[in-house]
Amino acid sequence: MGVAERESVLRAIDIEFQREVLDKLVRLETKMDALMGNGQPGRMKVIEDKVGVLERNDLRNSVHNRLVNAGISAAVSVAIALHKYWAK
Repeated sequence: MGVAERESVLRAIDIEFQREVLDKLVRLETKMDALMGNGQPGRMKVIEDKVGVLERNDLRNSVHNRLVNAGISAAVSVAIALHKYWAK
């Protein structure tokens, strides 16, 4: 095998490697476009919006739960305080 043949084999291997790298780069770019959005809302934007809605609902439910717990606690406290009068 001569020097010229080795160089042509190495060149062919190098070209194939470059082609594989470029193919992988194109696939990565396509996935990033799908994830981040390509001029349109991507998956990340959709997920961020959903998380925002869930956080608002969680805050609303937290306030509601606290009010319900406060009402139940007040009712139990009144029942305990007045049980002597009701037991008669």
